[in-house]
Amino acid sequence: MNQTGNILIVDDEPKMRELVRLYLEREGFKVAEAGDGEQALNLLQQTSFDLVILDIMMPKVDGLTVCKKIRNDLDIPVIMLTAKGEEIDRVLGFELGADDYVVKPFSPRELVARVKAMLRRIGSKTAPSQVAVLRFPGLVINQEAREIEVGGHKVNFTPKEFELLTFLAKNQGRVFTREQLLEHVWGYDFYGDLRTVDTHIKKLREKISRYGEFASYIVTVWGIGYKFEVTK
Repeated sequence: MNQTGNILIVDDEPKMRELVRLYLEREGFKVAEAGDGEQALNLLQQTSFDLVILDIMMPKVDGLTVCKKIRNDLDIPVIMLTAKGEEIDRVLGFELGADDYVVKPFSPRELVARVKAMLRRIGSKTAPSQVAVLRFPGLVINQEAREIEVGGHKVNFTPKEFELLTFLAKNQGRVFTREQLLEHVWGYDFYGDLRTVDTHIKKLREKISRYGEFASYIVTVWGIGYKFEVTK
């Protein structure tokens, strides 16, 4: 079945962009290309995209800077595409808001599968639910609007941070291992390591704690994982 969605590919290698574009278009996606970070930022201001595939090493503006700017302004998933495979690069990408990470050389079919899975998960999270708004002391999670208020202030979260916090909040009091969180929030087809969860939990706590002591909602259960707990 053909897919729908508007994808932006950002890579300074024309052959790489062409290869990925052909595979995506074969699946029914609409694809735009940018050869550097500056061009990508201009396109993002002019066009609405459903997902960005983003290389790290590029001229003018590098991919990490582009990812950071996307996270400041937009709520769309980002898949980092890079020749760098060191753990520090993966962690830095996730800290800046990347939702997935693919290391070159890679299988185009695998990349397309990840794009499909990412868009399916985003779509399922935005579908109407029985409890559209989750309310806790000092914390409001609006699932339909994908907005979070902490202490009366709207706080910007990446798509994956939003999904992680929402999942924990909907399962208040239940302890989840890192493996379980990867499975439920990132999906069975995610190839990242367990530090991905720790990195996102850290970012959640940092953002929430700016407006009060609400970071205590996310509790570390030593030797097991994390849980969402209301103590007030």
